[in-house]
Amino acid sequence: ARAEVEGLRRVAAEARGARDALRREAEMRARRSEMLDREAADWRNRVATATEHLESLGQRQGALAAQIAAAADAPDRLSAQAEALAEALEQGETRRKTAADALAEAENRAAEANRTARAADQALAEARESRAARLAAAEAAGEAVRQAAAALTENSGVGPREAFERAGLSETETPPRPAEVQERVERLRRDRDALGAVNLRAEEEMTELRDQLAEMETERGDLEQAIARLRQAIYSLNREGRSRLLEAFGQVNDHFGRLFGTLFEGGEARLALIESDDPLQAGLEITARPPGKKPQVLSLLSGGEQALTALALIFAVFLTNPAPICVLDEVDAPLDDANVDRFCRLVQEIAGEAATRFLVITHHALTMARMDRLYGVTMAEQGVSQLVSVDLGAARALRAVG
Repeated sequence: ARAEVEGLRRVAAEARGARDALRREAEMRARRSEMLDREAADWRNRVATATEHLESLGQRQGALAAQIAAAADAPDRLSAQAEALAEALEQGETRRKTAADALAEAENRAAEANRTARAADQALAEARESRAARLAAAEAAGEAVRQAAAALTENSGVGPREAFERAGLSETETPPRPAEVQERVERLRRDRDALGAVNLRAEEEMTELRDQLAEMETERGDLEQAIARLRQAIYSLNREGRSRLLEAFGQVNDHFGRLFGTLFEGGEARLALIESDDPLQAGLEITARPPGKKPQVLSLLSGGEQALTALALIFAVFLTNPAPICVLDEVDAPLDDANVDRFCRLVQEIAGEAATRFLVITHHALTMARMDRLYGVTMAEQGVSQLVSVDLGAARALRAVG
């Protein structure tokens, strides 16, 4: 009797589980039906709006056709008027250009004659003034030369010609003024005093500086060679990085499209490099098209769709470069029950394919039910926390054996 009661209890528990599953499925179907009704009403509204728009376009088409028929002969009339006006305008423009050219030529001739007359008057006045000034200067210069020759002969006993020869000057060369000579002598004295004492180690210091300069030139050559090698290495690294990035990007894009279709049970998604032709400097754009929708960027999707798209991208990266451990923190929070079930199936598939252990932090009952092991914290007594772990995989195996 106990065994029979125990069997009946198990049957009752399974029946309750089946009932709960059927209830959840019925709720899902009801929500799906409501959503389909809303979409059908939306499409009916769109059809009505499109019909009204078509009727409005038909009316506008008729009005435009009437206007076109009324204006059919207008181009011919306007063309004839335009030709007549163009011919009259061309004749008037020709007469205006002829008159303007004649007027400009006459004005140019008059202006040139005036400029020539003014220039001639000014040149005559300047020539008169220059002649008078030069006569006065010549008389003053002659008197100064006579006085200088007399003073030179009186002071040195030699004439001007012999003085030029002693000074090493020619008769045609103008000698410097005494003030300039005295100023030059003072400047040379100051330069001599500024030189200071003679540096006896100048030659040794020059040799040391040459050695230092040679060493610095050698170091500069080494640095230039090092810079060239470094630039070559950077170029090689950038080229290898671009190649590997494009290869990894292609793999991630393929996995992303496949996983997106799996999570959404249809649709398509892709990644694209934007803003630069260089893959190392480019940005990333995610374009997704869930089933029944048009392609759009990630920011325009709903919260649940964004979460599923992000999960597809994360798992695509894991499939391209598998890691031993992956931590997912409340990633199923924005998902409904159907999407949570797809998420759990995908996690199990990737765990088996990539040998990755997933540590999922969640409060969703469906997610916890699909895990192999549960870890939680309970408070058996007030203020006393206790860690609890349950091996669901072992429990399922034990139940299968029983």
